[in-house]
Amino acid sequence: MRGTDLMTHSRVVLHPNPCRTVVRPFEPGFPEGFAGTGKSRLQLIAERILSLDEPHLRAELKRIVASFSGRQDDVERILLRRFDETIGELGVDGNGLNRLRKLVIGGYFCEEYSFESAALFNPSVVLHHDQSGVPQGSVRFVMSLRGIGEGHVSSVTFRTGIWTPGGDIQIDDPHPAGIPPQIERKEGPEGYESVYLSCGGARDISETVLFPFTAAQRQGIEDLRLVSFQEDDGRISHLGTYTAFSGSVARSELLRVSEDLHHFEMHPLRGSVAQSKGMALFPRRIGGRYAALGRQDNENVWFVTSDDLITWDGGEKIIPPKYSWEFVQMGNCGSPIEIDEGWLVLTHGVGSVRNYCIGASLLDKDDPARLIKRMELPLVHPSPKERDGYVPNVVYSCGGLVHDGMLLLPYGVADTFTTFATVKVDDVLAAMV
Repeated sequence: MRGTDLMTHSRVVLHPNPCRTVVRPFEPGFPEGFAGTGKSRLQLIAERILSLDEPHLRAELKRIVASFSGRQDDVERILLRRFDETIGELGVDGNGLNRLRKLVIGGYFCEEYSFESAALFNPSVVLHHDQSGVPQGSVRFVMSLRGIGEGHVSSVTFRTGIWTPGGDIQIDDPHPAGIPPQIERKEGPEGYESVYLSCGGARDISETVLFPFTAAQRQGIEDLRLVSFQEDDGRISHLGTYTAFSGSVARSELLRVSEDLHHFEMHPLRGSVAQSKGMALFPRRIGGRYAALGRQDNENVWFVTSDDLITWDGGEKIIPPKYSWEFVQMGNCGSPIEIDEGWLVLTHGVGSVRNYCIGASLLDKDDPARLIKRMELPLVHPSPKERDGYVPNVVYSCGGLVHDGMLLLPYGVADTFTTFATVKVDDVLAAMV
């Protein structure tokens, strides 16, 4: 397909890196039919560890520390924290154990997980709250990415960078390891479980990794769409919607990010719209209500509103498939971007041979359910240089950024890697019909 060729494509490419790991819980259980001993496998393993004498324990700890060498900082702190998280399930008195035994037990109930070993794609981007020290004319940004690791499990990872509209894109080098968050779960209404995460030990958001924490997320936390949300009093907060995938059911959930980028809240969304994937929040209330775009029928882009940010029902179709590259499916590529002319909406369309392309539409600023115009041809389409990977012929984004009249569009290629393109907003609008 011949596109509109408006975009300037960057040479910056983010590839998956199997060397980046995070330590996550490891809790083996019995297969079906073998759990009749009266003790869990964790208890049995702990008893074996406690039977070791001091020389064996010291040798084992040395092996544990060596296995983390070069990737994880402060290994003993990680091991002790994992022991504290597990002690309630072990059936032993933690007060009677010395530091050495606690460290070794912690080492048996954690594992290193290479969270972006297979893929790093489907990015979204927002302005960083801290713009100090940024060169004049440039902006600092925060970007979320979807990483895929062992078992095709999806996690969320982050990067920071600096963009000069009309110029360079610079991505800061990420920390080599991820820091596992401290986790607090709270049961909510109707059995919905919220998760509160603290990554207070992180020096940089690139160390933060959000891997699955609940049964609803078991197979992945996918395609986070970040948005800088402006409250009515002018305060800005980072919110996002993502897909929680259990392995059989996909549904939408909400992420709140603290200003220091170290604390997170994950809340399941309710209502008929939340039973699907691909929601994207507007960056402010519309007519006093929260608003979002959805694709609950897997064909059209929908406009939906809510009174409480958690419950989403109903909605109306606003952008239907019209052109051949959209015939199979339409959806958003991130939150709407407010510009003088209205709401700029990046869209994805699926056409023949399951090709995914990225286009754009313009919605009325006061009535976002009204489509003003749209692109007849896509902004970005799978090119001969950008079509090969885990899922061929796919380009996809979870959100762009407009600054100084320019659009920065990070996008994933073939569900494998991420790159960037830029374009003047006026050129995008001029290409719409």
